[in-house]
Amino acid sequence: MLLSPYGLREWLTITVLAVLLGGIAAWFGLWWLTGIVLILWLAGVAFFRDPVRRIPEDLEPGTMLSPADGVVKSVLTVDHHEVTGGPAMVIRIFLSVLNVHINRSPIDGEVAEITYRPGKFLDARKEESAKVNESNLVVLRMDSGDLVGVRQISGAIARRIVCPLQIGDRLSRGQRYGMIKFGSTTELILPRPHETNIRVKPGQSVRAGVHVLAVLPQD
Repeated sequence: MLLSPYGLREWLTITVLAVLLGGIAAWFGLWWLTGIVLILWLAGVAFFRDPVRRIPEDLEPGTMLSPADGVVKSVLTVDHHEVTGGPAMVIRIFLSVLNVHINRSPIDGEVAEITYRPGKFLDARKEESAKVNESNLVVLRMDSGDLVGVRQISGAIARRIVCPLQIGDRLSRGQRYGMIKFGSTTELILPRPHETNIRVKPGQSVRAGVHVLAVLPQD
């Protein structure tokens, strides 16, 4: 099991504590306690797992891969969004604490904007959380000139959004670019909503860098 460098501090801390507590328990012959420590260690480091993904190839232009693992919470059209400067399609994905929390780029593109906003830490299952919680918006410019947004949104447990990107960075479709630590939400924001071909529906499980969420027609 690969572990994400985005969570290096956390899973190293968990490992050190587990070794100390497990070693003490074993020293006193408390093997049952050692077993419990091992189970807790596995549960802790599993959150920072970073499985290898085989990114689909030969996709049609404008194909949007999922930026996160989780369940599609909603698919909605809004009259105005800061990413597009007009109407937009928003696909919202809920991540439970059991999901892989690595974010991946949905497309090939250049980082045009990064906007971090402090906020609340409401339960990510609540609709209001997407509006008021801490968030980080990354806007990618496709080769066609279209702007696509990916927004990382914290939850009640998630208290740290990781995004080491800088404006001008170039991302490939399916490339890792950050994570949200513990339960959270990720949004994919697309331009030209009336032309976009949506390939998912609410309640559907998706995996980052694997499942197609939508296709944005390209000239």
